[in-house]
Amino acid sequence: MIVAGLGFASAATLVSLTDAFERAARGHAVAAIATVADKDGHPALAAFAAARGLPVQLVPPADLAGQRTLTCSLQSRAAYGTGSVAEASALAAAGPGGRLLCPRQISDDRLATCAVAIGGQT
Repeated sequence: MIVAGLGFASAATLVSLTDAFERAARGHAVAAIATVADKDGHPALAAFAAARGLPVQLVPPADLAGQRTLTCSLQSRAAYGTGSVAEASALAAAGPGGRLLCPRQISDDRLATCAVAIGGQT
């Protein structure tokens, strides 16, 4: 399964998430969205998932810290113990043996990131 991981600021909008997703997911058949569980209920996330018709997998914050990411945001490292919430969420949701197809891509407004991973069991 191919999963798009999202990381985003509380000020992110539907446009922010769409921009980051389109940069990262280009050419990939994304089957689900993943993000850290504390983003549950964010209006932009709900609107984005509904617009794309994709299920959202919420990843417990503790599961992000164990993921090895290709990129590093100091803000993500401080808040969640990982270099990229987007990459770590995608990898966690992809499951064991998952690998990144696209490292985090940043929206033009810098409020959202997206990375794409594929599960190891395909």
